[in-house]
Order: sequence, then C-alpha cells, then structure tokens
Amino acid sequence: MQSTYLPRSLFGCTRISLVTAALLVGTLALGGNAGAQEPPSPQRRIPESRAIAEHAGMATSLRELEQEAEQKNPQIAASFHGWQAARNVPKQASALPETQLSVQQFSVGSPRPFAGYSNSDFAYIGFGASQDIPYPGKRQLRGRVAEYEADSMEAQTDSVRRAVVGNLKMVYFRLAYIQQTLGVLQRSDALLTQVQEASEARYRAGQGNQQDVLKAQLQHTKILQEVAHHHQEEGLLEAQIKQVLGRPQDSADIVAETLTLRALPYTAAELLQRAREQNPDVHSKQASIRQQEAKVELAHKNFCPDFNVQYNYEHTGSQTRDYYMATFGIRLPNRGRQKAELAEAQANHERARQELDAESQRVLSEVQQQYVRATNAEERLKIYSDGLVPQSEATFQSALSAYESNRQDFESLLSSFLDVLNVDLEYRNELVEHESALAELERLTGVDLP
Repeated sequence: MQSTYLPRSLFGCTRISLVTAALLVGTLALGGNAGAQEPPSPQRRIPESRAIAEHAGMATSLRELEQEAEQKNPQIAASFHGWQAARNVPKQASALPETQLSVQQFSVGSPRPFAGYSNSDFAYIGFGASQDIPYPGKRQLRGRVAEYEADSMEAQTDSVRRAVVGNLKMVYFRLAYIQQTLGVLQRSDALLTQVQEASEARYRAGQGNQQDVLKAQLQHTKILQEVAHHHQEEGLLEAQIKQVLGRPQDSADIVAETLTLRALPYTAAELLQRAREQNPDVHSKQASIRQQEAKVELAHKNFCPDFNVQYNYEHTGSQTRDYYMATFGIRLPNRGRQKAELAEAQANHERARQELDAESQRVLSEVQQQYVRATNAEERLKIYSDGLVPQSEATFQSALSAYESNRQDFESLLSSFLDVLNVDLEYRNELVEHESALAELERLTGVDLP
C-alpha cells in the first residue's frame, strides 16, 4: 500500500496516508459491489471528531483579529507607551537648568546659630539665588535631539505593530490550512470505516482476500494518527494566536475562514516606492540620522562657554547696613573633551547613514523577493486551477471507469487518485504561500490589499 509524504516546509510534515483510504472509498462506492456491503454496526463507527463540532461554528475573520491585536496586544501597548514617554523628553532637554536657592547664616564668636548677630558688624543672615544659563542655541539643539529620538520611537512603534499583525496573519493562514486539511482527514476517516467493514464483508463472503482487509485496517489506524497530529498542530497554532491577541489560553477556540486568492494590484516599482516612503524601519533610521546631525551641531556648540548668574541679599544687625551682591560667572569648556565629543558625534552620524543605507537595501530586497514569490505563486495557482486539477480529476475518472470494467489494475487506479489528492494539497500550499507573500508586502510597504 503506497504512502505519500509532503514536506512540512511551512506547516510541518503532512503524511497523506488517507489517499489509499479515499481511493478505496471511490472504488467501492462507485463500483458495482455496493450491494455486497453490510450495514456498518454502531460499535465500529468512529465517534465524531472534536474538531468537526468546533469548526462548525462561526469563523472569525482575519480583519477582526487584526483589530483586536492592535488594541490588546501587550507588545504593541508597551511600544506605544514607550513612544508616549519619549514625547515628553524634548521639553525636559530644552528647559533651563534648575534654579538654586540658598540661605546663609554667619555668626561671630560662637558656633551657635545667630550667636553674635547683634554685636558684630560681620554677622548676617543671607538669602541668595543662582541660575546656570547655557550658551544660546544649546537648549534648542538638545530639544531637537530628543524630538528626533521620539520620531524614531514612533516609527519603531509602527514597526512593532506591523510585525505583530504580520505574525498574526502567518499563523492564521497556517491555522486555516490545518483546519481545512483536518476536515479532509475526518471525512476520509468516516468513509474508510465503511470501506473497512465492506472489505471484511467481502472477505467473509469469499469475494476478497485477507490482505485487503489488513490494508484497510492499517490505513484506518494511520488516518487516526494523522488526525491526532493535526489536532496537535491546530492547538499549537491557536495558542500562538491567543498569545498575540492577549486572550486567556482557556478561551474559546478560533475558527479560521477559508482562504481565498487575493489579487496584487501593484507593480514591483510601485511597491518599492511605497517601501521607501512608508516603511517604518526606514523612517526610524532616517530619524536617527537627523538626531545624529543635531548631535554633531550640538557638539560644535559645546565649544562655547556657559554662564552663571547669582544674587545674594545679606541682612546684618542694626548697627550696619544690609549687603547686596550680584555675581556673573563663565564656565569655560574643556576643549580636549569637546573635541572627543565632536569626533564621537561625527562617527555616530556616519554610522547612522550606513545603517540607513543597509536598512533601505534590506527592505527593498525583501519587497522584491516577496513580489517575485507572490507573482510566481499566482502563476502556479493558475496552472493548478486551469490545468493540473481538472487533468488529474479527468485521469482518475477514466482510470476508475477502466477499473470497474476490469480493464485496469488496482495499482494504476491508486496512482491516479494519489495524483488527484496531491494536486489538491499542493494547490492549498501554493495558496498559503501566495497569501503569506502578500502579508509580507503589506508589512513592508504599508499598503492594504483587499
């Protein structure tokens, strides 16, 4: 009995042991031996699978899950609050340094407070204020540096949102594929039960052989194993989706809609231009360049001195007049330290330029790759729908007619049916490949495909 294995490059290895089962169903159900089958006994029927009842419920659209993820995903929320926090930094960076207030008490003849205050001309109580004043232009530059940092954080927030939604789409497509193929397995399992009973009935009547009965039982067991594998894969995918949505893991299961082919209305050049204009990772690097430019300008400005002004009032005893003192100070920068700061800022600016170029090249390369992936998948889907699918079905129908009239052997019929099922599953894989490529293009370019 032949068993076919498909690679699990996207969704794991799906073994198609049910093919033979489905073939036996078609052969026996459409052949002239249906009257020899005994009615299936209730003891031998397989209970309805858990997934059949679950998948009969209302499917949840991908758009609804995207909106829920944008509202409730903790990673998106954390990134958003980080950006909101960064928006408050420019005002802090451009503000004047804190004003210092002071109280002084000067006594004569004793360490005790106010000792000798009334009998010495030198004793006093003083009040003062001091303010540092940066060189004109430094505060504005510091604010600009912080503003560009906030712009970079805003772009990163959009990048996180797109990454989370993109990951949700990928897992959703996988779940849709698993649930659809799980339904095929379950239907084949129910039919195979009847096939197994029919083969046993024919064997008891002397019209079959023991090998056919054993093969039917073996395929029945393999299908049960495949159903278990699909249940595991389905549970893992639903757990991932619930994590993205911030739902409790014990919440209701998620049913995906049936995948449909979406059109790509943009050319490669249009998508590349959208990526240059709307990709958040590129925007983040552009903001980083502006931030480093402002830091270079600030490093030049830091060669200029800062200032300090002070004013003190000193109240003495009644014998002498009060004192009033104003002070103006200049803080000279350390030129060696400032040269090192300028060199650091210039090097970081060049680093930011190279990072922008690298990020732009990476994004454009990914856009081009996903465009090629999507267009080629669309072409292959057309080949499947217009050629391979109808051709394989016609070949199977011809082989089935020949087998019913004893003009073809069982192995040839089995091979033609394997072609039908493999083509069907390959078509589903190509559809997921196509939709995954479109989801990546949406993430990279910011376009919203219908």
